[in-house]
Amino acid sequence: MLARELISDVVTALKTSDSGTNALSWMEVFRVKHLPIVNHREFLGLISDSDIYDLNDPDAPVGNHNLSLQKPYVNEEQHIYEVIELLARMELTLVPVLNQEKQYLGVITQEELTRKFAHLSAMQQPGGIIEIEMNQYDYSLSEISQIVESNNGRILSLYVASSDDNARLRVTLKINLTDLTSILETLNRYNYTVVSSHMNNEDLDEFYQDRFNTFLKYLNT
Repeated sequence: MLARELISDVVTALKTSDSGTNALSWMEVFRVKHLPIVNHREFLGLISDSDIYDLNDPDAPVGNHNLSLQKPYVNEEQHIYEVIELLARMELTLVPVLNQEKQYLGVITQEELTRKFAHLSAMQQPGGIIEIEMNQYDYSLSEISQIVESNNGRILSLYVASSDDNARLRVTLKINLTDLTSILETLNRYNYTVVSSHMNNEDLDEFYQDRFNTFLKYLNT
């Protein structure tokens, strides 16, 4: 999924003639802490709510102030993971998108990234979740896939995370079945450590909410 596919059709850019007070009002409406300032299609930089609070006269046009603006952006061809990395690293609530000619196209919001992340993770598709853990050198995607498919299942999405000491891996599987019993039994026979499994709607809702919260915490780190 590329940056151009994630551009918000709601958030508008500021002009240099807009006041800081107006900018704060728009931030409240859009539920963001940053807004781009754009002159025609030239991206001038991001202004934050803290920048505006520091202004001597927030009712004056932002173009009248000597602002030291951040200029982070992504190219329209960049992948969603690169967008997430920039947003998290710079603690932004939105990311401007420019084309190859460095012309402003729009912004990607944290809220939109969260929705798309859920789509990429197949969270909205029916099925169950299994979390397994293993030593790094024991990880084999082909073997895990074979176990799932031999029990008439299909992996919809997969996420791999390292432990704190990097010695073990935790693998989260979204599978297209809600009855995971036979898969769990086979995983145990193959000596995989099953950390958790989620099959009913209540458990899945709690799991998804936890993952959303973790993702948002990551973006705000």
